[in-house]
Formats: sequence, structure tokens, C-alpha cells
Amino acid sequence: MAISKKVLVLLVIFVLGFGVKMDNEVLAGQSEKRLAKKVEKKVEGKYLLYLPAGHEKGSEKKWPMMMFLHGAGERGSDLGLVKLHGPAKMVESGKEFPFILVSPQCPTGKWWSESGQLLFLGALLDEIAAEYDVDQSRVYLTGLSMGGFGTWALAMERPGRFAAIAPICGGGMKFLAYRLKDVPTWVFHGEDDDVVPLSYSQGMVDALKLAGGDVRFTVYPKVGHDSWRKAYADEELYKWFLSHRRK
Repeated sequence: MAISKKVLVLLVIFVLGFGVKMDNEVLAGQSEKRLAKKVEKKVEGKYLLYLPAGHEKGSEKKWPMMMFLHGAGERGSDLGLVKLHGPAKMVESGKEFPFILVSPQCPTGKWWSESGQLLFLGALLDEIAAEYDVDQSRVYLTGLSMGGFGTWALAMERPGRFAAIAPICGGGMKFLAYRLKDVPTWVFHGEDDDVVPLSYSQGMVDALKLAGGDVRFTVYPKVGHDSWRKAYADEELYKWFLSHRRK
């Protein structure tokens, strides 16, 4: 039976229209999709910067760099709070270090281990390395209490960035500790810490040892939460840091 030209044209229009509809239609059920989109996020924050004697921008000499993460009590917008403890306090009191020291400040209500703050810390590391004469094979990370948690978190997120780390009275996600098996780690904690239990550091140390990591663990007997006082007063810690280069 012959098909009239009019019917044939209508049939072609129907088929083509159906095909276009099928391409654009979202069908019921599960299907595989892919998103490729550039997402930008602005990060900002305040920090203290210490440059060692003899540092001259643009010179051929490259300097080691240490990032220090403060505890929860030093959060806010007053950088003077960051100078209350740790290496930032020491250089403010006249201590000279043979490395660049960057001490950022976490905003009130935030935590170093949050994704937004980790993004800021990573950007800050990039900024200092680009602006100053940093030996990128000798970048170190340390922090106390909340900063100890931040040290674990940042190092596990960017394990290839650090030559060595020293978390003090902190803790982290034990199931991610394997990421640090190639990063020399020295952990400190007070035996009588009633703010962050000793078990938090012990768990991370055990997990890292299980992964074959290079880890030291110093527990101070009869010391509470302020174990950072002894840790940062120990010159051996800085010698240990400076003895390491990133592989």
C-alpha cells in the first residue's frame, strides 16, 4: 500500500522530534553522569611572619620554613593572641630561629581541621613559598591542641608537602594515618591531659606505626594539657626538624 507524501513527511517529523526529545529528557531511574566545572573559593586570614636574620629576598640562599598552628584559645582577629604560646611566643621574646616561621590565626568559631581552614592554610603555604626564598624540600608543620588536630589533618591532606611534622596534644582520623608513612613524625602529649586524652595521640601513633611510618612518641609524666611548654622548649625538636628533607 503506497504512503502519501503528506503522511511520510508527518512520520519523519515525528521520528526526528522524538529523537530530540529523548536526548533532552531526564528519564526515571539511575544513570551515570559527569560534572566538569571550575569552582573558585576566596580564602583570607591573618598571620604572623618571622624572617630569620640574614634573610634577603631574591638571594640565592633558600631557607627552611615552619608553620605553627595555635590552639582554640587563640582564635579571633587579635594576632597578639597567637604570640601567647609556642614558636610565635618564642620569637616575640627574642628567640632566633634559622628558618622562616609563619603563624596563622584561626577565626573565632572555626577549627583548623575544617575544610575551609585547610584550604586557607594550603594557600598560605603557597603564598609564602612564592614570595620568599623557601627551600620547599624543608617545609615543617607543628601545632598544639586544636593546632595539633590541625597538624594531623593538614599533613594527611597534603602529605607530599611536608618534610616532617610535630603534632602536640592533638588527634586525628586514624584510618588516614597511612598517608603519613613517608613523613617523619614526632608526637607529644601529657600523661595527665584532661582536655585531650592521651589515647588520641596514642591511637594516631599506633596507626602510623602499623602503616610502617617513621614516628616518635614523647609522653610527659605528670603533665596535663600544656605539654607544648616542654615540647617547644626542647632544642632537640628543632634540630630534628632541620635534619629532614622531603623525599
